[in-house]
This record gives sequence, structure tokens and C-alpha cells, in this order.
Amino acid sequence: MERLVMVSFYIMTISIQIERMSRAEKLQAMEAIWADLSKDDAVLESPAWHHSELKRTEARMAAGQEQIRDWTDAKQELRKRFE
Repeated sequence: MERLVMVSFYIMTISIQIERMSRAEKLQAMEAIWADLSKDDAVLESPAWHHSELKRTEARMAAGQEQIRDWTDAKQELRKRFE
């Protein structure tokens, strides 16, 4: 029970800190968390809806309705959009 109280307090503290962050800081934090979570791809299992979404994207690509973008450029554009 004591551990549960400590974890709850820790999560509340983090939530308060997140609320105080700018949108750009939140995006950077999300990127850092995702980079850490995705270090071991074998542990990360995609949800079932990813497969159907990837199929839809492939269809849009084949129809010329989707553009491939460099991930670094896309992230910069998103940061600018939410600053």
C-alpha cells in the first residue's frame, strides 16, 4: 500500500510539471519517452489497428494521395505549428 501511495504522489507531481510545460517542451518530452520505449522493438507490440491504418496509407501512396516526408523535417514543422 505504501508503494501505491508513493507511485500516486509521483504521478501527480509529474502531472503538475507537465501542465507547466510549453507545447514544444511537451513534444520534446514525448519524443524522449518514445525513444526510450522503442529501444527494444521485440518488447513493443503494435496494436491491431496499426495494420489496417498502414494498409490505408499504402493505398493512398499507390493512388498518389500521400507524400513521403523526412521525419526530421516533419517534426520541425509540427514544432513550429504548436509553438
